Amino acid sequence: MGEMYLKRALASDTGHAIAAKLKRLVYGESGTVGSDIVLDLGNDFIKSQLRTIRDSVDMSKQNDRNPFENESSDGFFWDQFKETGGDANDNMTDKTPEDIYNTATTYFNKKNLTYASELFELSCQKSKSELFPACANAIYLRTNLCDWGKQGEQYDKDMEHIKQITQKESDMYRSIVTANDKLRKQNGLHDKIDYAGGIIHWKRSTSVHPHMMLGYLLNNSNLVLKRHVAESMASLDEIRARLNDDGTIKELPKYLPYSVEEMRVKFAQQAHVSQKPIKVGFVGSGFNSKAVMYLSQDMFRFFDPSLIEVHIFSTGQPDHPLFIQGIMRGVDWRQNVIDNVDYFHDVNHLQGNHIELAKFIQKNEIMMLIEWDGYARQGERAAGLMALRPCPVQILHQEFLMTSGAQYIDYIITDKVVSPIRIEDSYTEKFLYMPNHFFSKGHALQNEVLPPSYDYVPKEKGAAFQLGIGTPQQNACLSGQDNVAFVYCNFNKFLKHNPETTRSWIRVLQEVPNSIMCLLENPQAGVSNFRKFVEEISRNADSSSNMNDRIHFLKWEQNPFDHQRRSYSLCNAMLDSHPYNGHTTAQDALYAGVPIVTRSDGDDMSSRVSTSANKVLGLDELNADGVNDYGNIAARLGNDEIWFNSIRKKLIDTCLQRNPMHPYWDVPRYVKNFERGLTMAWEAFLHGHPTNHIEIPEDGEQNTGTFDAELMARESKRKEMKRKQTERSRTMSSEL
Repeated sequence: MGEMYLKRALASDTGHAIAAKLKRLVYGESGTVGSDIVLDLGNDFIKSQLRTIRDSVDMSKQNDRNPFENESSDGFFWDQFKETGGDANDNMTDKTPEDIYNTATTYFNKKNLTYASELFELSCQKSKSELFPACANAIYLRTNLCDWGKQGEQYDKDMEHIKQITQKESDMYRSIVTANDKLRKQNGLHDKIDYAGGIIHWKRSTSVHPHMMLGYLLNNSNLVLKRHVAESMASLDEIRARLNDDGTIKELPKYLPYSVEEMRVKFAQQAHVSQKPIKVGFVGSGFNSKAVMYLSQDMFRFFDPSLIEVHIFSTGQPDHPLFIQGIMRGVDWRQNVIDNVDYFHDVNHLQGNHIELAKFIQKNEIMMLIEWDGYARQGERAAGLMALRPCPVQILHQEFLMTSGAQYIDYIITDKVVSPIRIEDSYTEKFLYMPNHFFSKGHALQNEVLPPSYDYVPKEKGAAFQLGIGTPQQNACLSGQDNVAFVYCNFNKFLKHNPETTRSWIRVLQEVPNSIMCLLENPQAGVSNFRKFVEEISRNADSSSNMNDRIHFLKWEQNPFDHQRRSYSLCNAMLDSHPYNGHTTAQDALYAGVPIVTRSDGDDMSSRVSTSANKVLGLDELNADGVNDYGNIAARLGNDEIWFNSIRKKLIDTCLQRNPMHPYWDVPRYVKNFERGLTMAWEAFLHGHPTNHIEIPEDGEQNTGTFDAELMARESKRKEMKRKQTERSRTMSSEL
């Protein structure tokens, strides 16, 4: 409800007419209003009833009479209680769809998601669904807010609408252009890389953003639409980066994009003269306290300096010192990277100048460039950079788990489970298949991340919650609920939730007596919508029960190590999201000894991360073939204590395994395979071979795993290289 608006309306309701009408709606026509007509908006029952009444009105049928119209002699009664979140005098009636869209964008930027959602929807409706960006944004925000409509019907309509919008825009804006030499150079392509004999061209980007698409529950047959969304972004990314404030486009220097063939000749000649390490660049805006650093910073401790020379191109800013000392307790991931790589280039000043950044990367003669932003962090990422081809071999890794849609990205780091060869047409890149799991994660090597233990530290009855103390049943998602038998968790953002998955969770709670569900309120504004949906489906299943009593929400924990540790203290099992798996949250859970039940029936890259993880961990039995199997496995974990304990022990065994480390947690082993893959791709390029899928073999020493002695030796080798490099820099400075 628009609570602030209601309060203002009731404050001016001197005759109590509005309050009387609302009370009749809440308690029914036959209910007595009584002498005290003042409506208590702090009453949860009243607020819940008002939301139910409001949401039962189909506002999309603007020409239909409102079912509550008879409550008012002045037009539509319920219109005056729509949630606005803005100024009470805001009046959108006479504004154009475009004006409303701009106002919605303003509120979205202010983080007022609820009001922005309503305004985007109004803009969509007033345009008769022709203003596609408004419609797409309304759907995106409803998804973030779990605003799925009655019984999830609105969500189903929204997914169908997303398909229609994307298909229409694909038909209107997408084409395949004949790949002549001029076009090849303009698109930064290898001479043998194209698509169906031509270059993918988009007149404009789709209204749906690639990151939106990750969370949308579309059939596998619609996977091509997700590729199209990414293609449209990639096709125009560089042009948008040259857009001036006045709408004109800066002219691109004639030498750009750089010629891949000229670079091949140059580097082949250099390789013929002497064998030097491959210069590999990582470019991204997240070299600070972002999730990609949490997972991947430890990679840089183990690159062999005789094989790989590591360059970082950081377009983002460092964390504030107070944040490092306060929230991060002195842990600075950016500094960790600086201390371990050959060269750390702070290029924040080039953040909005992709042309100069491309020139700088070329000047450093980087041979392979790895992209770590995808389409996240608009305004911070190096938009348009990769299209200028600053490097002859360009790779997508880790951050954005979907095709880039770019013909100037040669490879995507993945594995054979996450990206099976049968869906290669859903990607514009070729696969660089890692052995084991493609996802980098350094939990087992970070001192701040505590390993799990088989036994829980006992908790005294009535004691306050403390991380690492007590069982998940005792801690009960911090709810104070007694007699909890089993705790299921999902700590993903609401964008990853949907009605189908939520129904399966409710079914599991019903089948496992005294079980509860522990979720993260992200965003908080979506909690009421989620609870409303749960109430609806609970009431349908059993009129006497409301599963909301067994669902609890946690606040966001800013410190990543405490956030990870909460999985150990609060969760027995994690129920994964589909089709957008938990990624960082999943690694946190697994290293806390919390098994993950996931679905394996999706083809999206982002939907198969946990499936691949479970295979490597030896937990295939937790990979479900569809939503029913997902519920069955989850319920069995809660009801079969012996089976659950065996699963948990097997998982914790992998976390604690040493000499050698388990392949899932073995960062040095991951880096060795990564190095081999980069070397194979580089040699293929130098020899002029067509870019094709590469499967990295893991044989001989590569297949043995890392022992403590080797771990220390590889890290020492890297540190010695860094020490010598620092000495050289000091010597050069003193000579100058």
